[in-house]
Amino acid sequence: MAKPLPTALRTHLSALRMLLVMTVILGIAYPLLVTGAGQVAFHNQANGSLVKVDGKVVGSSLLGQSFDLPKKNPDNADEQAKPDPKWFQPRPSAGGYDPTVTGASNLGPNSTDLLKTIQERRAAVAAFDGVTPSQVPADAVTASGSGLDPDISPAYAREQVTRVAKARGLDRDAVAKLVEGHVQGRQLGFLGNDRVNVLELNKALSTLR
Repeated sequence: MAKPLPTALRTHLSALRMLLVMTVILGIAYPLLVTGAGQVAFHNQANGSLVKVDGKVVGSSLLGQSFDLPKKNPDNADEQAKPDPKWFQPRPSAGGYDPTVTGASNLGPNSTDLLKTIQERRAAVAAFDGVTPSQVPADAVTASGSGLDPDISPAYAREQVTRVAKARGLDRDAVAKLVEGHVQGRQLGFLGNDRVNVLELNKALSTLR
């Protein structure tokens, strides 16, 4: 007759079997099930909400990005990028829309540096869009907490219509209509504010003739 295993050894073997079972269930089966369900029910969202133009990925509708003119000297790190007047512009980003350095400026409302920056931005946006400084919306001169906000307010999008239409030689009313068609309401009807996704708007703009 075989001698029974010591109690301690039996306990360890039971724990090992439980570890293997739970590893298979929670480490393999469950992730596969959730991934499969996500691919079937929410394919676009599960893959990063990627936006494509002519089959080429140009960004994600969840992440903001800049729309600047090409640098005259790409190797010059000190050269400041200039916004391209042919595209709708996003709100400022403390990290320059670099996804590896997300975050805010960490400057509070009493910061003189922040006040100076806002004043400079307001003057620059007003000159760029051909409006008065008082017409520049708040989100045109302030960055979001993440620095990667993909949306702007309808007011900021509307402010840019004249400049975009002129730069592209398009009818202003057609561009204004395009903006209104991309205004998204509050999530679930009460969360957040009305917004316009800049990448989606610019994608539609590229097809406007």
